[in-house]
Amino acid sequence: KCMTDIPGSSAWFDCGMVAYSYEAKQALLGVRPQTLEQFGAVSRETAVEMVSGALVHSGATLAVAVTGIAGPGGGSPDKPVGSVWIGWKRRGGYARAELFRFAGDREAVRRQTVAAALAGLLRQLEDAPA
Repeated sequence: KCMTDIPGSSAWFDCGMVAYSYEAKQALLGVRPQTLEQFGAVSRETAVEMVSGALVHSGATLAVAVTGIAGPGGGSPDKPVGSVWIGWKRRGGYARAELFRFAGDREAVRRQTVAAALAGLLRQLEDAPA
């Protein structure tokens, strides 16, 4: 939504996918069932497979993937509410993933996630070869 709020975004925005369930992550993004079973949806491994799959299943040259726990429930001692993994990848490059621990309610976690995801995309664009 934040990307397509910008007039003219159709010139550079290819697509967005919402893969909430394990089944959707597997079908839409190619996340392996073993990855979800071993590491869970909120993990570095899942974020890397999600962002890699986004590039495989789209015409994009740069992708971002987010997987996390926005709350108010669903957290655990090792993955508390506010835990969010964000992955970025450029086509032909290596995936990068980072864990964030955001504070606040569900809406606050989601807003901070969008800001961090977009900041990471900007870094990827700045680091792009000329």
